[in-house]
Amino acid sequence: MDQATRTELEAAAFRRLVQHLRERSDVQNIDMMNLAGFCRNCLSRWYREAAVEHGVAIADPEAREIVYGMPYKEWQAKHQQEATAEQKAKFAKANPGH
Repeated sequence: MDQATRTELEAAAFRRLVQHLRERSDVQNIDMMNLAGFCRNCLSRWYREAAVEHGVAIADPEAREIVYGMPYKEWQAKHQQEATAEQKAKFAKANPGH
C-alpha cells in the first residue's frame, strides 16, 4: 500500500471514530479512560500535537471542538455527568498523579 492511500485510510478511520464518539455522547470520558486509557480530550490533544508537528498552530479549544462537534463547555453542559465515587477511584488507581 502506498503512503497516500494509507494516509487516506487512516484519516477515514479517524473521521469515523470522531463521528462515533459524537453519536455516543452517553459514553462518559471517565468511562473511556477507565476502560481504554484515553478519552475525547486525549484524542483532541493528539490532534493538536499532530497539527503542531506539521507547522499548524491550533488551540486546545479548537481541537476539542473538532472532536466534540461543538464547543467543549457546551458538550459538558449537555452530556457530561458527575463521575461516581467508584469511577473516580478506578481512575485514580489506573492514573496515579493525573
